[in-house]
Amino acid sequence: MAINTFARKEIKFLLDMKQYENLMETLQLYMNPDKFCVGGKEYGIYNIYYDTPDDYLIRESLSKPYYKEKIRLRSYYSPASPDSLVFLEIKKKIGGIVTKRRVSMTLAESDEYFRSRKKPQTDKYITEQVFKELDVFLDMYHVFPKQYISYQREAFFGKDDKDFRLTFDRQITERRNDLSLSYESYGNQIIGIDQRLMEVKVGNAVPEWLIAKLSELGIYKISFSKYGRAYQNFVKSGIEERIKISSGIQIKNNILLNRSV
Repeated sequence: MAINTFARKEIKFLLDMKQYENLMETLQLYMNPDKFCVGGKEYGIYNIYYDTPDDYLIRESLSKPYYKEKIRLRSYYSPASPDSLVFLEIKKKIGGIVTKRRVSMTLAESDEYFRSRKKPQTDKYITEQVFKELDVFLDMYHVFPKQYISYQREAFFGKDDKDFRLTFDRQITERRNDLSLSYESYGNQIIGIDQRLMEVKVGNAVPEWLIAKLSELGIYKISFSKYGRAYQNFVKSGIEERIKISSGIQIKNNILLNRSV
């Protein structure tokens, strides 16, 4: 069982293809591709986000509080089988600083953990501590699978600073049904086919060369949450559907009224 934990800033930018291609030329001078992205390759990331029945966690997150937290199950394979490795992550943001702690297990073990709180065998103290943190979270919030999100990612790290990471995500796909990693990736697209969501992940300051290049290309930071955008689209579609139904009822009533006159 593996564990990963860190604290960093995450700054997001939405690029068009021209900005992306121009930035990539400079990026190669200062950064190396992740071991999974050598030769221009990408890798897939597949997530299930958990939330309360009334979507409290994402609604609270969208209000931009000083402190927020979320829990998700992640796989790097799709579809995942019962014995596939998955990562259960608890992610928190406190005053702009992101911390993430996660434990790994099989998909079958994760299903059992959510069902009965039975944990995989481990002799690592830090793993036990993360599970205690997860238990507290699940006691506080009675959560269920609520949102699927997947994407294709290119990742890079600094040649001089291995803690400096930069990623590009495309084909960001969301759905609110078939909420299991055992299903294939499919759903609605959150960003355009010619767009890339860039995330700059730093422990300290953003390098000066990157600041200069972003300014030159007219790339500015944005507030963007994949889960948040998916939820907003869900709410918007619900409102539009209610308006459509309401309009249909009104039209029908008007027809009936005219016939009776």
